[in-house]
Amino acid sequence: MSTSESALARWGRRLLALVLGLFGLAMVVGGVRLITLGGNWYYAIAGLLSLASSISLFRRRTSATLWFGVLFVLTLVWTIWESGADYWGWVPRFALILIFAIAFSFLLPSLHQGRLSRAVTRGIPALLIAAFVVAGGLAFVPHHVTAASNVPEPGDNPFAADTGPSPESGIPGSDWPTYGGNQATQRYSSLTQITPANVKDLQVAWTAQVGDVPTDTRWGVQNTPLKIGNMVYVCGYLNKVVALDAATGEHKWEFDPGITSKSVPYTPSCRSMSYYEDHGTATASTDAPAGASSTAAAVAPATGAMCDRRIIVGTLDARVIELDAATGKRCTDFGQNGEVSLTVDMGKVYHGYVAITSPPMVIRDTIVVGHTTVDGQRAFGPAGVTKAYDVKTGKLKWAWDAAAPNDPAPRTGEDLYKRGSPDVWTSFTGDNKLGLVFLPVANASGDYYSSSRTADELKYSPSLTAIDVETGLPRWTFQNTHDDVWDYDPGSPPTLVDYPQKDGTKVPAIIFPTKNGEFYVLNRETGKSLFGVEERPVPQGGLEPAARSKTQPFSKFNSVAQPDLTPASMWGLTPIDQLFCRIQFAEADYRGKFTPPDTKHPIIDYPGYNGGVDWGGVAFDPARGLIISNYNDMPNYVRLVTRAEADKLGWKARDVLNDPVQEARAEGAGDPQEGVPVAVNVNAGWQVPATGMLCKEPPYGGIRAIDIRDGRTVWDRPFGTARENGPFGMPTGLPIQIGTPNNGGSVITKSGLVFIAAATDNLIRAIDIKTGETIWSAPLPAGAQAMPMVYEQDGREFVVITATGHHFMHTPKGNYVVAYALPKR
Repeated sequence: MSTSESALARWGRRLLALVLGLFGLAMVVGGVRLITLGGNWYYAIAGLLSLASSISLFRRRTSATLWFGVLFVLTLVWTIWESGADYWGWVPRFALILIFAIAFSFLLPSLHQGRLSRAVTRGIPALLIAAFVVAGGLAFVPHHVTAASNVPEPGDNPFAADTGPSPESGIPGSDWPTYGGNQATQRYSSLTQITPANVKDLQVAWTAQVGDVPTDTRWGVQNTPLKIGNMVYVCGYLNKVVALDAATGEHKWEFDPGITSKSVPYTPSCRSMSYYEDHGTATASTDAPAGASSTAAAVAPATGAMCDRRIIVGTLDARVIELDAATGKRCTDFGQNGEVSLTVDMGKVYHGYVAITSPPMVIRDTIVVGHTTVDGQRAFGPAGVTKAYDVKTGKLKWAWDAAAPNDPAPRTGEDLYKRGSPDVWTSFTGDNKLGLVFLPVANASGDYYSSSRTADELKYSPSLTAIDVETGLPRWTFQNTHDDVWDYDPGSPPTLVDYPQKDGTKVPAIIFPTKNGEFYVLNRETGKSLFGVEERPVPQGGLEPAARSKTQPFSKFNSVAQPDLTPASMWGLTPIDQLFCRIQFAEADYRGKFTPPDTKHPIIDYPGYNGGVDWGGVAFDPARGLIISNYNDMPNYVRLVTRAEADKLGWKARDVLNDPVQEARAEGAGDPQEGVPVAVNVNAGWQVPATGMLCKEPPYGGIRAIDIRDGRTVWDRPFGTARENGPFGMPTGLPIQIGTPNNGGSVITKSGLVFIAAATDNLIRAIDIKTGETIWSAPLPAGAQAMPMVYEQDGREFVVITATGHHFMHTPKGNYVVAYALPKR
């Protein structure tokens, strides 16, 4: 070989040799570890080939080309064999090797001086670069798409739910009087001004700032405003309530309940508020038929009486406060100076442990209020009792506790409710006509250990339970997970629909989506499934083998849960981080869904507690009969920790939750669970510590349309782009539809649009309900882990979203309310 070599070629050769050597060393070390765990041999072999090529390249031996060529061909064959046509499977396996190949190809003239033709030495780099460009372009093509088929045409709202005569019962039009639009929580608007044809013309109509921007490491208000008459009511950080002019966003009044950050449990959520109209003084007619717009009832002229219309807010320090909707002043006839405290007669309540983060529910003349009890600290912390008050006086009517479900009579005294009993932390739904409130009941405290739970707790949690609003007694209960130790408490508010029958009658039904991806559709009078539920065998063993249920309920209607993970499902940007994830996979005990947790090995919990459908819930189109559900597709990596190890690590329950460093962690990350034998450590989303990337292959989130008639998937697409996401937390700026984690729901309009934010790319979108394709989007000033709302004011249709971000989702914080509308004519 000639000894002539340019300085550029020499230093390029040495640099590539160094990189290939480091890469090979990491692959050999990790690959040998994977082999000892019974895993794939490719990584160790590829590492040896890379080392051989590196050494030869450093010595400027032509054999470097042979070694690298074998590595390249082996990787290509292995990628095809293991990933097939799955685009995202190719990225960690082949992308970096292709980049190495491009760099190597430029060294061919120096390595093989006079032995390769100019056509070869120029053609190989050109071919490899072209392959890389094509592969990069394919990233912008959506993958894992179920194209729309047989999309139902709209009818005359055949699936609208009849929940009785009240302003919040009909389909909303000009107003948005409840969190879900109406009492059925269908999140559907009868407005048609904004259409698929003109949505591209949407522009910001007004922007308002509400409350403060958090200065610590916890943020995420998640608020959906209410719209009544000519005012929009927003709940901001630390429950500051602001009334805005619905047409302009101008501030009308503000109420500050005087809460400090010490009261924030995990997230300072105020997902929404509630509205009550006093029918004794209001002049509005409330006998609109189901399916009709509630506009007339919701915006009837005020009588002028103080508090004939009330805004009801539940606070982070567990108070319920009623405000006059017109002025923001306290309704002093309610409780003590306009408020009641949920923690009265609940025994010892540690500061920051009990908070109301979801809206109270008004049913008939009763306010039903649940709360969140901080997870993971004490297994026997404050009780999870749900309370009901007279909406006008604040008198306690009943108090339902899953640990004593048949004794809802109010109690007076200390520690009369079982410590650590299941709470109802998420939003829920009611039915004025049936007189029922439907509670998504969470787990007893100590999410990952069940042997200390009572028989009643094991029956009623986690579940959807219907409570008679007059008596506080359960009418029925449907359990979504038996003996739960995976934190599969329901997070979504259920949605009500009515099924038309051939004889003209309708069956009242309720849609119950869950974290583990199952969609149950039940008769809301009886709790019986309309489509069937199959009890399937699940893995056994774990820390408490005698406590594990041999079967779990799987819906025959629809499920967004994906097939079980395999080693080939592991991901990363390079083979090295994919190898790390494959090692963790091999080290874990994973036998599919419901693998029991243990102290001996980690488990993979898939979907994880943020998988499936969380607190965002679903939207429902009563005209087309379509459920629209965004969902997450992420695992958790979970390990139980012995009490001795937890003590050694210093994991102790805190009496005052005011440590920003601790509070910024994901739920379950180093939780002591004092009171039960084990603590727990959860890697939420199963992220690689060095890069922050997830171990599971994309997509991580999707959005699906489901036909209510038979559970058929009408369309399904990845949801969310890589625009604000990337390795090491650095945004790529690329509109690649990778499908991101998402929190927050959607709304549907009669014109055929689905409006949604929720994803971690900080966009609000309009999706064509007929195709599932995004036809408009706009960047937001902060993350929008919240649900939009739609209303009409002065002849204009508005779409409004709050943008406050969320620390768990790593989206930027803010205090914005943004309204979109078509340009004024």
